[in-house]
Amino acid sequence: MFIPAFQGTHDLLVGREAETTGFIGVMEAMGSGHGAVLEIAGDPGIGKTRLISVLAELAGGCGVQVARAHAVRGNTTAYQVFRDAWGDRPGLSVSAADDEAVFRAIRSRLAEWAADGGGGMLLLDDVHLCDPASAELAARLVRTPVPGPLILALAHQPRRTDPVLLEALDHGVRTGSVVRIDPEPLDTEAVTVLLDHWRVPVAAAAVREPLSSSELAEQLRAASEGNPRHLRILLAGGWEPELWPDRPGSDTDGLLREAVALTAELDALTPDAATAAHTAAVLGDPFRPEDVAEVSGHNLDQTLDALNDLVRADVVRPVTSSGRFTFRHPLLRHVAHDRAGISDRLTAHQRALGLLAARGASVVQQARHAEHLVGTDAPAAVILLAQGATGVLPDAPATAVRWLRLALDALPSGDRPTPERAALMIDCSRALSAAGRLEAARTMAHEVLRDHTYLTEDLRLKAYAARAAAERQLGRFAEAEASARTALHALPRPLPAAAAELAFEYGSLHVFWGTYRQARTLVREVAAATAARDETGTSGEVNATAVASVRVLSAFGDSYLGDMTAAIPALLDCTQLVDGLPDAAAARTPELLAMLGCTELFTEQHPAASRHFRRGLTLAQAGGPQQMVPHCLLGLSYIDQEAGRLNEAEQWALEAERVARATGADDGISMSKAMRVGAMVWARSRGDSAAVVALAEESARTAQPGWWAGSAAMQLAMVRLISGDAPGCTEALLEGGGGEDLHLFQPNYHPMLLAMLSTAALFTGDADAARRWARDGDSTAERLGLPVQQAHVDRAQAILHMADGEHALAAKLFEQAALGFRRGGRPIHHAWTLVVGASSVESALGPETAANWLASAVNLADIHGAVRVHEDAVAAQDLLAASATSESTVTESPQLGVTDLLTERERQIAALVTTGKRSRDVAEQLFLSKRTVDAHLARIYRKLNVSSRTALTSLLLSANDADSA
Repeated sequence: MFIPAFQGTHDLLVGREAETTGFIGVMEAMGSGHGAVLEIAGDPGIGKTRLISVLAELAGGCGVQVARAHAVRGNTTAYQVFRDAWGDRPGLSVSAADDEAVFRAIRSRLAEWAADGGGGMLLLDDVHLCDPASAELAARLVRTPVPGPLILALAHQPRRTDPVLLEALDHGVRTGSVVRIDPEPLDTEAVTVLLDHWRVPVAAAAVREPLSSSELAEQLRAASEGNPRHLRILLAGGWEPELWPDRPGSDTDGLLREAVALTAELDALTPDAATAAHTAAVLGDPFRPEDVAEVSGHNLDQTLDALNDLVRADVVRPVTSSGRFTFRHPLLRHVAHDRAGISDRLTAHQRALGLLAARGASVVQQARHAEHLVGTDAPAAVILLAQGATGVLPDAPATAVRWLRLALDALPSGDRPTPERAALMIDCSRALSAAGRLEAARTMAHEVLRDHTYLTEDLRLKAYAARAAAERQLGRFAEAEASARTALHALPRPLPAAAAELAFEYGSLHVFWGTYRQARTLVREVAAATAARDETGTSGEVNATAVASVRVLSAFGDSYLGDMTAAIPALLDCTQLVDGLPDAAAARTPELLAMLGCTELFTEQHPAASRHFRRGLTLAQAGGPQQMVPHCLLGLSYIDQEAGRLNEAEQWALEAERVARATGADDGISMSKAMRVGAMVWARSRGDSAAVVALAEESARTAQPGWWAGSAAMQLAMVRLISGDAPGCTEALLEGGGGEDLHLFQPNYHPMLLAMLSTAALFTGDADAARRWARDGDSTAERLGLPVQQAHVDRAQAILHMADGEHALAAKLFEQAALGFRRGGRPIHHAWTLVVGASSVESALGPETAANWLASAVNLADIHGAVRVHEDAVAAQDLLAASATSESTVTESPQLGVTDLLTERERQIAALVTTGKRSRDVAEQLFLSKRTVDAHLARIYRKLNVSSRTALTSLLLSANDADSA
């Protein structure tokens, strides 16, 4: 049988390729005279009817006779689905009263189709809705299949199907006479294709924070459970991921229009079942039968009967072993809730609220009902909404925003806010920040402070803190500093512990601005005040999270400034304090975990830092505050970069850039690019250096002054140095650091930066400066006591000794640096050190040891995907092999003597020059400066009495030719 290419609509095929392929196989089997009984089973909306349509279209393309019908809900006419399938076709009557006669008539007609040669197909959809006589007849056809090319396909919802038919299908599956097809939920890839086909813009379903197409698809897949119908309904309802599953979206009318199939299910319920469904929707998932009875006003027996009807209709399902029930899908609950009459809905919410209050339920649970009662009992609702917003903020800031705005709308407004209204506005500003809506948060905080003369001191401090936080998160450090300073200068001295939140904001903005020294004294003062309150047991009146935050900030600031003597003991206390906080408390100050992670980064405790960054991300992904997500992502990117997980480092940085763009944090965008190049410079080939440097330069150029600008300049300097641009490295460090004291850079990184300056100075021929930078780096590293920072300095000093020909000392320092990097978990720097030091190791310890170093470097580079290190290690291996060959030739032909006057380094340079390499190329390969190479060449010319590269090449080639002869 010829099977034409399937031409169905795109929707039919998405995610259903396996089923369609199976159907084509069934059609091919029909051509060989074989039939089949197909069962297509699944939940409502999963795509059963679409698969039936695929079968029908395939059959039509092959000339197969098709009879098709849908069972109708509520039908009581015997055999109605079969009547509908045959329609006006002559020769078949199902009007006989004898069930056996009807069965024989239908089976006979199907047998005629099978014997006709072309075959036939009977397609019955929604058979779970058919009348009992039709179900019995379908069961008999399943048990006694018609021989020959005849397809019987039945689509149904197993939870609602007549037991007689269900048993026949199950028996057929067990014996192999029935092929069961269970359409799987759509995966993320299929959802992505559908969104593109439906032309859904990325922001259409995520209005608060634009998502990438893959993220949107994954979130929609999870919310819809891979059900195509649910997917369409969610999109029609203006789905907002941060509100789900409490609310489907902002467009209730659009949701109800698209949800006609769900509406039809609810309309078919008995009055008691409909009341139970509506009441359960008000209570929310999961719900208890006794609560449904109390809120609905029905007795328990009546309610249990209604729930039994809902279970049979598959509207609700029992929760295993809990005595509770839940709706089949949250969308069905939302439709049941929103379709109820306003009076019934409000009454149910009022009763549910009373029930929860009497039971002592949490304010968050009560607020979910209070939000529906703002128009009927505003004073009580406002109190519950405000309290509920505080409780829900760590987990669902978007919900907190909604509740606070409802509360604000319910309060009277005037020329200036009342203290009650101001408190709600401050909380709303915080919630908006946590939800990633930074501009709205800033606007709200400014509105509170428009006239602050009526504010209490506590409210005024909170309002200034909220404004400073919003300005800082938007990268507007000058505005943030002015706001915080204004409030702090008005406070008495010593500063009260109640200033902890504002002090935290003041110190944080100076961190990001790169001017933390200005805030250090104040932060320490407040941290000491909060510690004193802890010791005296009087800290209860102060926000516990704010207290933890200001202490973490103090430890962070000490580590940032390189005061490890103070930072490390404080960090231990802070880690215990934060790890002891429940997630809800930790999420109240999103900066807490990010700042603690950064402190651990600065003190080279990367595993602990990773744990806290990941905890911050987990809280955000669970619906918690979003504003520190870029910082956690960048922290993880740096950790992976240092640990040699280069691809993961790039991915973290790309995600941080996307989030920064979504929230309007321009400084985060530039830093994300800078972090990317830190991984790219190792993961890309040397031939890609120009592109990597260009991205680093763009990051440094666009970074705002402060911490981010310093970090971007450091990355640019590193990329330039590795790419062979020593003058550019020096320029980036001195300009970005504000001069030779590097005061604009984090002091805890000064040893590494001084080491870079030393190497860059050597490569540009300034040996005196190189030695001075190396000495400064060594003394700074000794003061800090950070092993990885010391390893950077050791390597720079080794390079200095190598340039001076002191290879034994250089080899020891290279080995010491490599060991420091290995112990510190820095495999890329470990491998790079082995490559750079191989030349000195060859001279001091022999070529075999040098070969082992280079082999280890190649292995490490390959494990971690460090293409740049691999290339340079292989080049060094080639040079080592060429050197060994040259020495062998000299040993066998001692009479040659042309290069005997040259040192080992001069012979290496001479050999490379004869291959046509320029001084810059030679310098890159041997890790020297161009000026050093030119100086060596001048000495080579004098020793060999030649005046040019051409003459040198001619002399060496002639010597080799003579040796060969």
